[in-house]
Amino acid sequence: QVQLVESGGGLVQAGGSLRLSCAASGSRFRINAMGWYRQAPGNQRELVASITSGGNTNYVDSVKGRFTISRDNAKNTVYLQMNSLKPEDTAVYYCNAEVIIYYSLSAGTVRSWGQGTQVTVSS
Repeated sequence: QVQLVESGGGLVQAGGSLRLSCAASGSRFRINAMGWYRQAPGNQRELVASITSGGNTNYVDSVKGRFTISRDNAKNTVYLQMNSLKPEDTAVYYCNAEVIIYYSLSAGTVRSWGQGTQVTVSS
């Protein structure tokens, strides 16, 4: 069992910055890709940014140039630095990870989700 715990959300004025963190904990696991999703009221959950274990990144067009995803593999932690925030960035942000879990004689891959952290950008 692997748990993802997010932190860093909050209320900020337009143009401000926030940094989200997501730490994975558990035993006998390894993390492949990690990502941040967001869901605003009435909208579907969308992928905001992702990063592979090798550090390759991908962003949704609406955040390119403003958000930066990074990870610390030694700490099993992924970050999302959000700059120049806009009211339309307001949403619950969720961390997601592709996790390989090692059992006694085998291994399996699961996708784990964090509990979500609220980001509110006021105009």
